[in-house]
Amino acid sequence: MADDDVALCAALKFAFETEGYRVETCGSGEALLQLQLPRERACLIVDERLPGLTGLDALSQLRRRGVDLPAFVITTNPSASARLAAETLRAPIIEKPLLGDGLLDRIRGACPPDA
Repeated sequence: MADDDVALCAALKFAFETEGYRVETCGSGEALLQLQLPRERACLIVDERLPGLTGLDALSQLRRRGVDLPAFVITTNPSASARLAAETLRAPIIEKPLLGDGLLDRIRGACPPDA
């Protein structure tokens, strides 16, 4: 998960780990590009508005590198161009605030936790 909101990362990490997921977090697009990502049984959660390299730009670079993991973009009030970019990258946008289990349900559908 890439988001510069430390509190949000901590909360989502806790929630996903209680559901059986292993979670790695980072606070920038550049840091995301440095992670050793698995090729399967994983997914990406990327904030659109990261400092420096945006989440969409980082995801675009990962896609060009052949990383085809399911991905979700989280953001507030996405622009039409952000929606188009996310669609092109096969990464549905989930709008903040993240209420209820919407994000977790999407993650479960894309990448079930280890049994």
